[in-house]
Amino acid sequence: MATPGPPSPSPISEKQAFDLNLQHGHKDLVQAIAFNTYGDRCATGSVDGKIRVFNRHRDGTWRLCDTWTAHGGEVLELQWLPATIYPNLIASLGIEGWFRLWAEDPSAAPGRRFCAGRSGGGGRPAFDTRSTRSPYRSFSMKHNEDTRHTYLALLATDGRLTVYENDQPENLSEYTSIDEFTVCGRPSRGEEVSFKVRFDPNPEPCYTALRAGVTLESLGIVVAAMDAVKMYRSRDVLAASYGVAQTQKEFYLAAEMAGHRGLVRDVAWAPGNIRGYDVVATACQDGYARVFRIDTPYSEDDGKSWSANDLLRSSRTPRHRDHAGGKDLSSSSSSPTKDDAASTAAAAAADKQTHPSTLSASLAKSGTLGDRQWSGQEGQVHHTHREISRLDSHRTPVWRVGFDDDGQILGSTGDDGRLVFYRQTPDGVWAKSSELVMAKARMAAP
Repeated sequence: MATPGPPSPSPISEKQAFDLNLQHGHKDLVQAIAFNTYGDRCATGSVDGKIRVFNRHRDGTWRLCDTWTAHGGEVLELQWLPATIYPNLIASLGIEGWFRLWAEDPSAAPGRRFCAGRSGGGGRPAFDTRSTRSPYRSFSMKHNEDTRHTYLALLATDGRLTVYENDQPENLSEYTSIDEFTVCGRPSRGEEVSFKVRFDPNPEPCYTALRAGVTLESLGIVVAAMDAVKMYRSRDVLAASYGVAQTQKEFYLAAEMAGHRGLVRDVAWAPGNIRGYDVVATACQDGYARVFRIDTPYSEDDGKSWSANDLLRSSRTPRHRDHAGGKDLSSSSSSPTKDDAASTAAAAAADKQTHPSTLSASLAKSGTLGDRQWSGQEGQVHHTHREISRLDSHRTPVWRVGFDDDGQILGSTGDDGRLVFYRQTPDGVWAKSSELVMAKARMAAP
């Protein structure tokens, strides 16, 4: 009779085996995490207000680079700016409403890179700001490599969105407000709130949007405010300051994605708009992760081809419309008529009366701080949207959504503690592809 051999290991014990890659070292819960452009630097923000930065070395291990007290309360959000900006910059937002920008000193010793030499473990930010009316709850930053302009969007708890611009990355403290408007009504006192804002991560609008009339320098922002999700784009408006005409950016409501039956906890804009349309994903308290497709319809009879010259013509030669009849005043003829000249002068006079100065232009844009509803003005491009997927893999409230760098994989997390990944099928819908579950393993002494 053969003696039985040793029992084979159970599948459960094999699943519980794991390798610990990183000891974050925080004394409290980790609330925010962000990787840099190359994925070799990681920043973590904790409920105790501290930020820790780790570097990945050639042997694959992660080692602590710096740690400092960044905020008086929990760190809500973190974001690395592109590595092309020198020095390396980390943006953070705290529960107290302070937005801060941290610059690294490469010549400093490890452990003092972002603290700027202040004793006591506290850091000195290169730039910080806060709202005196309502605290900020979300931010997003975008850098244009061609123009070297950096944009900052800050969303406050009263539903007010403020967009700043910096045209000199070397001067970190010079951020100028270019637009401010309200994305939703002020929540009631004691009401639970949820706000998120994200810039379009793509370097420029998709080619169909350019064909429809969106300018090459147009900015895109998606906002999750309470149970509403709205997408805004910028258009160029003329304003006169001290008799000199200047072009300013003004945002308008391009699309509003309805259907959420709860607070929207997170929103993400997919990279990779070479597909010809934009993709936005949301995480909702009702247990669904939704994916929306945003298109920009265009006319086949507009006389434009798919060449680069025709696609970029709207940004190079802006067109003016007659305020009375909406007629295009740009003409290819070299000898304009008297009526065309009179119409052009009337339009210029109307623009001058509407925005006689920078101050009045700001007041005209803000007004009652109401929603920038679609009005069909010059520079506003019509957008359409539709929900292409409603994912209920979590069956619990969904808290976070995010795309990979190519926009091909969507990830979501919820109350169930799982990280679920989705991919787009050939018919355009998104379907679950894999999941990652965090399980606690009891360690027994041999």
